[in-house]
Amino acid sequence: MRKLMVMALALFLALTIQAQKIKPYVLGAVSDVNMAETKKVVKQNLTLVGFKIIGEYQAAKDANRWLMVVTSDDLLNAVKTKGGLQGFAAALRVAITVEGGVVNISYTNPTYWGNAYFGDDFPSVSSSYQKVSNQFIIAMKKCGKYSGVTFGSKSGITPEDLREYQYMMGMPEFDDVVTLATFDSFQAAKQKIDAKIKAGVAGLKLIYAIEIPGKNIMLYGIALTGNGGEADFLPTIDISSPKHTAFLPYEILVNNKEVVMLHGRYRIAVSFPDLSMSTFTKIMSTPGDIEKFMALLCK
Repeated sequence: MRKLMVMALALFLALTIQAQKIKPYVLGAVSDVNMAETKKVVKQNLTLVGFKIIGEYQAAKDANRWLMVVTSDDLLNAVKTKGGLQGFAAALRVAITVEGGVVNISYTNPTYWGNAYFGDDFPSVSSSYQKVSNQFIIAMKKCGKYSGVTFGSKSGITPEDLREYQYMMGMPEFDDVVTLATFDSFQAAKQKIDAKIKAGVAGLKLIYAIEIPGKNIMLYGIALTGNGGEADFLPTIDISSPKHTAFLPYEILVNNKEVVMLHGRYRIAVSFPDLSMSTFTKIMSTPGDIEKFMALLCK
């Protein structure tokens, strides 16, 4: 009897640990209308539950991919409690992807990205993230056939491992950012980037910009439209189904006087945690290419 109880306890603990693992994306719903109509339905229902849509575009120049970027009071309040690099958490992404004639609506899993970006501070903002997750569920149930299944990693990652995530030993973690430029002030940094965007930079397109009031933080989402950009590298790494369209767009952050971006070997890896090394090597130049693209906005 005691042996059975020990085995049962071990099984329970194993299942509990497994249940705690989380994945980067959620398949919110499957739409029964075409892409154009799905866009309207998704925008309407996201807005109704309290999200603000701050940008959208055709991701990776692919007619089967549409990307919306959202924020909310709860997300912004979470960022304000910490500031700094947590500015990267100010937005989440919703994707509409046509796969095999089916229109999938997916989004970045708030719990996954909250743990990744807030690290050990996530428990202090977890209530805000729970509200955001609930908002997504309510919206998705009105957008089509509800799913709620998480995806993007076969077995998922525990919150503890995600808070100090590395693709492998020696690879960058969340706070190992790439510094693109340093200016005399937050305003000077912002003015430079805004001027560059207004003038136009070949291969780059602004999708959204959001400032965190009182924190000297500005987050920009930039589509990489040139050679070596999204249309080149995404098909190489986005090879499973459902598609990881909500990986895009890439971001840069003005944090006080510095303009930084998440290292490609972190940002890509945490978005595709099951990516094999053989596939990763096919885009070896991509992290450096992204850095070169983004640096153009600071010159």
